[in-house]
Amino acid sequence: MKPIFRVALGGIVAAALVPWATIAATLGGPAEEQRAVNWTAIIIFAAFVLLTLAITRWAAQRTRTAADFYTAGGSITGFQNGLAIAGDYMSAASFLGISAQIYMDGYDGLIYSTGFLVGWPILMFLMAERLRNLGRFTFADVASFRFAQPPVRIFAATSTLMVVAFYLIAQMVGAGQLIQLLFGLPYGYAVVVVGVLMILYVLFGGMTATTWVQIIKATMLLGGASFMAIMVLARYGFSPEALFAGAVEIKTNLAAAAGATADEAATRGRSIMAPGNFIKDPISAISFGMALMFGTAGLPHILMRFFTVPDAREARKSVLWATTWIGYFYLLTFIIGFGAIVLVAAEPGYLDADGALRGGGNMAAIHLANAVGGNILMGFISAVAFATILAVVAGLALSGASAVSHDLYATVIKRGDSAPGSELRVSRITTLVLGLVAIILGILFENQNVAFMVSLAFALAASGNFPVLLLSLLWIGCTSKGAVVGGFAGVVSALILTILSPSIWVDILHNEEAIFPYTSPALFSVTIGFATIWGVSMLDRSARAAIDRAGFAEQRVRAETGIGASTASGHGIASFKPTRQSAEPI
Repeated sequence: MKPIFRVALGGIVAAALVPWATIAATLGGPAEEQRAVNWTAIIIFAAFVLLTLAITRWAAQRTRTAADFYTAGGSITGFQNGLAIAGDYMSAASFLGISAQIYMDGYDGLIYSTGFLVGWPILMFLMAERLRNLGRFTFADVASFRFAQPPVRIFAATSTLMVVAFYLIAQMVGAGQLIQLLFGLPYGYAVVVVGVLMILYVLFGGMTATTWVQIIKATMLLGGASFMAIMVLARYGFSPEALFAGAVEIKTNLAAAAGATADEAATRGRSIMAPGNFIKDPISAISFGMALMFGTAGLPHILMRFFTVPDAREARKSVLWATTWIGYFYLLTFIIGFGAIVLVAAEPGYLDADGALRGGGNMAAIHLANAVGGNILMGFISAVAFATILAVVAGLALSGASAVSHDLYATVIKRGDSAPGSELRVSRITTLVLGLVAIILGILFENQNVAFMVSLAFALAASGNFPVLLLSLLWIGCTSKGAVVGGFAGVVSALILTILSPSIWVDILHNEEAIFPYTSPALFSVTIGFATIWGVSMLDRSARAAIDRAGFAEQRVRAETGIGASTASGHGIASFKPTRQSAEPI
């Protein structure tokens, strides 16, 4: 494996250090269509890539078993895991998308910050300890603890791959727009670079490399965003009220310059401090909030992180630290968004001929970095944003690969009797496939707002994974049939309603009017998921249902006390054969 790693490392380093503008001219058409190369960003980004690839090489030498690959052998501390979770959660959607949404709509963008954050108490008080005590590698280990293994794991793997696909779209779109703006390279080339690096991180380093990449990236992002927020507030005497007043004035002046009357301009200016610009009605507000809040507790790449700590106490500590860092970061995004209004919106240098942000609507934070810190800060923030994307896609790829290799291949297809090393080979093949799929999806969805694309992933997770997890953990009456039918009902309804919503039916498929009028399906699809699980379980009188209900007492003892958690190798019920111990050699 080492020679292969050295070859791959050499290829990526070469890609990072060659004259990027020359490659851009080759791949992207006429030179005049490419933007000026930001060498500061390229140097910082290349340094980050070199550092993280060195970590990946170190991690590859330590990754010897399935437990090492999937969960870093359970050796991550609560503080480290909390910072890594924050790094996983503070994605391109959080940094670029939320600040861009606030830049466009003002107050309404706060629903992202609030919704993304308030899901963490659910994880903290209802799920973190139980997840660690019941699971080993994936959230399907928890959801299927007392249920029939194959059908529940098939649902879990399907739902995981759907959530990962939408989440990957957002990261790839953010990466492509960053490169297009700063490195002078075509959008497609940027997407390919991210896909290749993602494959390297996961293929060789597993969870250990992914964790440390997340920690480094989270530290850089928190530091950079803090500096930007401080510089913005310093211009207004550290008074948020003065900052908001300045933003209202800028929006008013822009409306007046566009031909609005004085009253109309004043109304548009004040509108950024009130709801209604992005979320148009109460149903959309409730639905959107539910997706963001409950989706957090159903994201597979976040749930997977609770298996990297040694015990339930460290799992709770992980959530506490993650909530602290994430809450602080979302306060910063609000300041950054309004800072972009006052320092970017009225500056012609940051706008194109049509008055839109140069580089795309998601680039508000990047232009603000240039406004408050010049080219050096812009280069640093750009490199950090790109590093953010690399780290998040690595976590997504790992969760998707584990769903296929552990839940489908090892447990369903081989029924716990896979040959030594075969599960990890399947995981690596899946990683390669996911990298290709991520590149294709990133190109197809080039013009979508990245925060909105992630909100769709949250809606899928809230509608399928969350109801199954919650009811399997807390309701004795939940059965295998109820979990599978209800889980699929929730996630499929969320997907169908998302396709029929304005964001896809009108914006992407170019139909005149959306069949489903709301931006988020969560209010309806989450209800469908919970109601279907309850209804099917209540009607289920099969022998399997009796086994499911009888297993609740054992599950509850294990979930609450952790007895047996440290030595369990599988969670077989009835005739299901447990999976092998996680000591397969790579």
